[in-house]
Amino acid sequence: MKNSGISSIKPEILRWARKTAGLSIVEVSTRLKRTEQEIASWEEGLSAPTYSQLEKLAYLVYKRPLAIFFLPAPPEESIPRKEFRTLPDFDFGQLAPDTYFHIRHAHAYQLVLKKLYGNNNNAKKHIWSDFQIDLSVNTQKQAVLIRQYLEIPLEKQIAWRDEDAALKHWRQVIEDAGVFVFKASFKQKDISGICLKDEQFPIIYLNNSTTKTRQIFSLLHELSHILLNVNGLSLYAAYYY
Repeated sequence: MKNSGISSIKPEILRWARKTAGLSIVEVSTRLKRTEQEIASWEEGLSAPTYSQLEKLAYLVYKRPLAIFFLPAPPEESIPRKEFRTLPDFDFGQLAPDTYFHIRHAHAYQLVLKKLYGNNNNAKKHIWSDFQIDLSVNTQKQAVLIRQYLEIPLEKQIAWRDEDAALKHWRQVIEDAGVFVFKASFKQKDISGICLKDEQFPIIYLNNSTTKTRQIFSLLHELSHILLNVNGLSLYAAYYY
């Protein structure tokens, strides 16, 4: 009885948890050290994991709260494939599970900000409300206007002593303009950053394991996504939104 499967677990929950973690049945079976047939059987409702197996699935593989697996149906959650709709399927298929987790972390930060500030961004300026990029207007002219808005003339930028100082200054002025910036180390090195639009709390989430110059480029690139009112996920070799 101790090792019997938990029959109350809905197979659709198990499928949802795996797919939203960006994992295949083969990858789950390898991490859990169970056969592919057994994992597939759980997801088809032909059998069920034991409590011990479910704990490992939740905490070690899918990185989800255990309680979520006892829900009657998968919870509503943003799906990366729909959030970043213009990212080509081929590249999207190359996203590592770690990147899926960082996208979830970015959403979690956004939810915390809304709870913390009562759904009201108290920054003095909201750049995404005051300025929107117009693709029909000359890009260089709009870049000048953004510089003016952020109060970073070229002379001031040139005076920064190195790329570390430059990153700190750009991050500060962008946060002063109401956009929250977070950093974390991605295992997938070709991911440069993520941004999530929002009416009150747009965020930029950078890969902290890349060089400072690349982080600066990614920071400004993700800001442009926000000013285009789209979510962004940037790869090193190519950028999509």
